[in-house]
Amino acid sequence: MLKDKLKDKTAILGVIGLGYVGLPLAVEKAKAGYTTIGFDIQEDKILKVNSGINYIGDVINEDLKKIVDNGKLRATTDFSEVASADAVCICVPTPLDEYQQPDITYVRASAESIVPYMHKDMLIILESTTYPGTTEELLKPILEKSGLKCGVDFFLAFSPERVDPGNLIYKTKNTPKVVGGVTKQCTDIAATMYENILEAPVHRVSSPAIAEMEKILENTYRNINIGLVNELAILCNKMDINIWEVIDAAKSKPYGFQAFYPGPGLGGHCIPLDPYYLSWKAREYGFHTSMIESSMMINDRMSEYCAERSSKILNRFKKSVNGSNILVLGVAYKQDIEDYRESPAIEVINELEKLGANVMYYDPYIFEYKEHGKVKNGLQELSSDALKHADLVIVTTAHTNVDYNYVQENSQIIFDTKNALKKVKNRENIELL
Repeated sequence: MLKDKLKDKTAILGVIGLGYVGLPLAVEKAKAGYTTIGFDIQEDKILKVNSGINYIGDVINEDLKKIVDNGKLRATTDFSEVASADAVCICVPTPLDEYQQPDITYVRASAESIVPYMHKDMLIILESTTYPGTTEELLKPILEKSGLKCGVDFFLAFSPERVDPGNLIYKTKNTPKVVGGVTKQCTDIAATMYENILEAPVHRVSSPAIAEMEKILENTYRNINIGLVNELAILCNKMDINIWEVIDAAKSKPYGFQAFYPGPGLGGHCIPLDPYYLSWKAREYGFHTSMIESSMMINDRMSEYCAERSSKILNRFKKSVNGSNILVLGVAYKQDIEDYRESPAIEVINELEKLGANVMYYDPYIFEYKEHGKVKNGLQELSSDALKHADLVIVTTAHTNVDYNYVQENSQIIFDTKNALKKVKNRENIELL
């Protein structure tokens, strides 16, 4: 029985997709004692994993090398090896298409790649964030093309990934897991796997749709609250009120308030995208998610607003944004990581360049980034000359390894969208979002 194999760790586990979610999960499976196979279509990832070379910030280099060397983890592009796996987790991207609608191409392709190699007692878990209904409406019919019946011959569940890149406290290993299976037995077997891998509680729910909606709720909650403070930041600027001081005062209340902070927009693969998945699905039921869509609109516009504010700041010093030299500090979507997926800082750069500004950037984690096939190179170091040369310095990511006193001392004007310079005493040349 599969449950027994999971408990005694003789089960072979597979992970499809070796990115920010899949590789850390594969590493934890192997560290827990399971023989683990990673699948990906990108040959460079396969070569790196099999050589014990890490490319994900949340994975410890020594951990990866050790489990590869002892044979507990290997990677392949050959999906026929799925046949040897007892349980497979799908951890592939779920982006938006050009019309801002869910693109589940990777999920569909992963499921179809599994079908020819499915066998009885196999467990399949989708971890990719998606709209409620994906597991049962899309995945289940595809997998049943194998001739096996879900809940009888194989087991299917949804368990949303909760990866927070750069989080020093909560990693894959110690973050609580939510699991919802198509049947009670599906839930039980999927939960058993995670319970033997993680050092965190596994929360069982009654269906995949509950688990799918739960993940959307997590990220929509953050999206809406950030949208609220972004809107208040715009209003407070008009009213000459410091929004950062307002939030600090509000969070002195020990109950009923959770602090969220404004910024140049939302970044990363989840929070900016997930509400679109829910809004799209809601239309199937004739329901308009007005609050969600309002927050998305506000957050999406923040990069443009920051460019407009930059122009106004320059105008006050009798400078035009057109032809000005602007230095952007930080292109990662959040502090202290090298991930720039959906980064609002890049959108700020794009908006400024549309206005005719000469924009350079510095990020201690990202020395170049690619967008639409083009490479933009950043500064290799943050020199006093680079700061002094800039007509305006814009802080878009609050990296903690940047000396902000040094930035203040060498800059003409600073537009701080993240309150990164809050501890700097001389504030004569600092303007906050």
